[in-house]
Amino acid sequence: MNTTVDLPSPGVAVIALDGELDASNYRDLIEEGRKLYADGARVLVLDLVGLTYMASSGIVALHSLALIFEGHQPPDPEEGWQAIHDVSADVIGDHQVDALRIASAAPPIDRVLDRTGLKNLLPVYEDRAAALAAEAGSAEAG
Repeated sequence: MNTTVDLPSPGVAVIALDGELDASNYRDLIEEGRKLYADGARVLVLDLVGLTYMASSGIVALHSLALIFEGHQPPDPEEGWQAIHDVSADVIGDHQVDALRIASAAPPIDRVLDRTGLKNLLPVYEDRAAALAAEAGSAEAG
């Protein structure tokens, strides 16, 4: 998987994913998110336009990023199934994480987000522009 990082405005970062998000690279994505948060980003848009496959480890990565961008410590990926159970516990609630936004998910990836319940936890937008426009709208509201 290749990633491209863009910083369109102060406090906002976009990571575009290209390829497959799986056990071989999901920790790299989490670490990239940690760095962006440490550098001051408080909203992260994941542009999935080039993502062709997402394994269960990718679900753990998205959940971990949601926690990081809410200022929490994510579960240790070494905990295996416990990390998946943590995702399940969070998607059952009615809380939605606005600090992590999904953009441009292709139909197969959108189905994974839907079936895992992540669409209940994370806002999903048609494209990057819509996800960024939502940021502008919430910035104006606040």
